Amino acid sequence: MEDLLKEEFGSNELRSIGNAGVKRRAKRNANVFSLNGEKVFVKCNALKGSRTMYEGEYVSLTKLGHVNVVKAPKPIKVFGRGDNSFFVMEYLEINPVIKNAARRRTSQFVDKFGFDVSTSCGLVSTNNEWVDDWLTFYARNRLKPQIDLVVSTFQDRKVTSFWSGIERLLPKIFTDDLNIIPSLLHGDFWEGNIGEIVNTGKTEAESQLCIFDPASFYGHSEFDLALLHLHGGFHSEFFEAYHNILPKLPGFEKRLKVYMLFHILNGWNHFGSGFQTSTIALMKEISDVCQT
Repeated sequence: MEDLLKEEFGSNELRSIGNAGVKRRAKRNANVFSLNGEKVFVKCNALKGSRTMYEGEYVSLTKLGHVNVVKAPKPIKVFGRGDNSFFVMEYLEINPVIKNAARRRTSQFVDKFGFDVSTSCGLVSTNNEWVDDWLTFYARNRLKPQIDLVVSTFQDRKVTSFWSGIERLLPKIFTDDLNIIPSLLHGDFWEGNIGEIVNTGKTEAESQLCIFDPASFYGHSEFDLALLHLHGGFHSEFFEAYHNILPKLPGFEKRLKVYMLFHILNGWNHFGSGFQTSTIALMKEISDVCQT
C-alpha cells in the first residue's frame, strides 16, 4: 500500500506507522501512515459499493466538520485502484467515549430532507434525493429500499405484508404538529463510531468528543438515537442530558421503534437471515403500537 500512496500523493515522505488505533475502531483493512510529517488514517475495501460508501463518508465528514461542535476527522482523499477503494483522512488518537455526555449539535439551516450525495450505512447505499416531507423521505428513501432488498435477496414475503400495514399507519405517529425540522445527522450513530480524542493535558470535563464513519443526511433528530438504544451501553445520564436539550415529543417511543426498524433491516441485508425473527417481531410490535 505504501508505494500506491506515494504515487497517489506524489510524495516519498511516507512511512507506515502500523495499525495504531485500528483495533479500537474495528477496521481490519486500515492502517496509519506518516505522510509529509502528518499522521493519516487509510481505509481500504474491495467489496462492491465501497467507493460509493467512501465518497458519501467524505462528504458526511466535511459537513459534520463545518458544524464545529463535535470533532470529526478531516477527510483528505478518496481514490481507487483496480477493485480496491481507498479513503485517506486525518488520524486522531481516540479512546472509547464517556457515555454520559451529551452536547447540542447545530448546523446550517436547510428546509428539505436528504443530502448532497448518496451515503452508505455499511455497504448498502441510500437514496438521499431531497424531499420536502420527512415521512415521505423516511418511508420511501430508507425503509422501502431495505424491505425491497430483503424480499429480493431472501424471498421473505412476510415483511411485505407487514410493511403494507405499517405504511398506512405511520401518519398516526408522524403527525403534522410535530414540526420536524431537518437536522444534520451522523446516520450510523452508535458507540463504535464515537470516541474521545486522547489529550493527556485535559480533564475529563474538558475532553473533546469525536465522531467518525458517518452516513450523514438531513433528517429527524430522533433517528440518531435509534442505534444507541438498540446497542445499549450508554448511561441514562446521556439520554437525560440529551433530552434536556431536545425534549421528548409525544409519540417518541413509538417513532423510536420505527427508526430502529431501518437498522434491523439493514442488519438482515448485511448479515443474513439471523435477523429475520427480530425484524418480524419488531414489525409486528410497530403495527400494534401504531394502532393504539
